[in-house]
Amino acid sequence: MEEGVNMENRNFSTWLSSFRGSIADYGYYIDFEKVHRNVNSIKVELNILNSLIGSKNIKEDFKVLIKKYPETLKCIPLLLAVRANEIYCQDENGGYMYQFDFDKYPPNSHAHYERYAYFMEQTGLFDLLENHIINNLVDYATGVETGLDSNGRKNRGGHLMEDLVESFIKKAGFVKDKTYFKEMYIHQITSKWDIDLSAISNQGKMEKRFDFVIKTPTMIYGIETNFYGSGGSKLNETARSYKTLALETDTISSFTFIWFTDGKGWTSARNNLEETFDVMEHIYNIKDLENGIITEVFR
Repeated sequence: MEEGVNMENRNFSTWLSSFRGSIADYGYYIDFEKVHRNVNSIKVELNILNSLIGSKNIKEDFKVLIKKYPETLKCIPLLLAVRANEIYCQDENGGYMYQFDFDKYPPNSHAHYERYAYFMEQTGLFDLLENHIINNLVDYATGVETGLDSNGRKNRGGHLMEDLVESFIKKAGFVKDKTYFKEMYIHQITSKWDIDLSAISNQGKMEKRFDFVIKTPTMIYGIETNFYGSGGSKLNETARSYKTLALETDTISSFTFIWFTDGKGWTSARNNLEETFDVMEHIYNIKDLENGIITEVFR
């Protein structure tokens, strides 16, 4: 470990100053495999709809097309960046729930085709097609899917810190399902190693799950991981709850609670984090991981 990482005499401000602004990996921004998979699932139908591009009589052409190929309707929500199979719209003529699930299409009728043509006109999709605003619906759908996938960054981000910590656990020589375990509940830990964790489970009334559990010959380590790139009220609650958890685990001789956290979001909740830092022996950030804290702590 580097000389500057002395766990016994750590300075909170110095420690906090080394927190990262981001831990995004290369797959964080867009999941292109998912984008292409979603577009390919409707590629044939999109190419059929491509025949409407530049149409001089698009309303009639559309009605003929969906009568012959009703399955093309399932593409429509994506063209409006909607993930659902039904879309509700309302105007001065009333409201209607449009179904785009093939099994739920209304019966074939003139009114049915008129209604969907009205939808296409009012949402601007006819304009998009007939005026050559786009040249290819497959390319357009790929762009829309890419935009929609960016909304998934929050979910991907939630696993980034977990994945990062796991990579350091593996690097230290621990083996999954043998010496380290993912997502273990208190009752599973109790059952597997016959340890009394009632002090942290409110006498068995609370069921907590740890992101990781490491087992060494002399100790069981319960590990929590998180990363906060931005602030919020949740950070204060997290710091308080982990402070309580750390104090509770201090009463259990063969169990140790470890917290790996990072992210510039903590600057807005530094007071609560510092309170936890002051009472918690095993609270570490990414820099600590990079400096070999896992081999120092897990013995």
